[in-house]
Amino acid sequence: MEMYKNIGKRAFDIILACVGLIICCPVFIVVFLLLLIANRGNPFFLQKRPGQNGIIFRIIKFRTMNNRKDNKGNLLSDEKRLTKVGMIIRQSSLDEMPQLINVLIGDMSLIGPRPLLPEYLPLYNDVQKRRHLTRPGITGWAQINGRNAISWTEKFEYDVYYVDNISFQLDLKIIKLTIKKVLLKEDITSKTSSTMERFTGN
Repeated sequence: MEMYKNIGKRAFDIILACVGLIICCPVFIVVFLLLLIANRGNPFFLQKRPGQNGIIFRIIKFRTMNNRKDNKGNLLSDEKRLTKVGMIIRQSSLDEMPQLINVLIGDMSLIGPRPLLPEYLPLYNDVQKRRHLTRPGITGWAQINGRNAISWTEKFEYDVYYVDNISFQLDLKIIKLTIKKVLLKEDITSKTSSTMERFTGN
């Protein structure tokens, strides 16, 4: 397990990310063009996220929301900013596709705890902080066990479980179940939001 964790996992990431980008290239181009029109500009969304050991990097996603603001200049809620094209792309999880570039760069892994917002870092307890002991992933144990439909407490428990049990067999299982989740479009939204409620601490 240690050999896979220290060497094999990174090789696995590079090979599958390269294959994924080659296979998905036509879809990538179509989504790029659709969002270029829908967003009237940049189809990509770059945002700072904490990676392994809390080191900040810029995550790359397809932009599924516009920048509409209210009369006071504040961004509208996610539900009001989510475009029709963006909704379709998010439901099919195609918005995550550009993160294969993050994997090749080394900021992310295919499998691992999802990278969250930097402002959450001071809010984690000692156990939850352990989710940053490995590279964040495009998908992970929490994503195939509920994704946005589970509580933050459950999500962090799944993340820490993954960190403690990284193996080739577990990664294969997560990939298999992720494909199933994507095809069935399961657990995309939380019970009260089109995405996921903000984490406000324990």
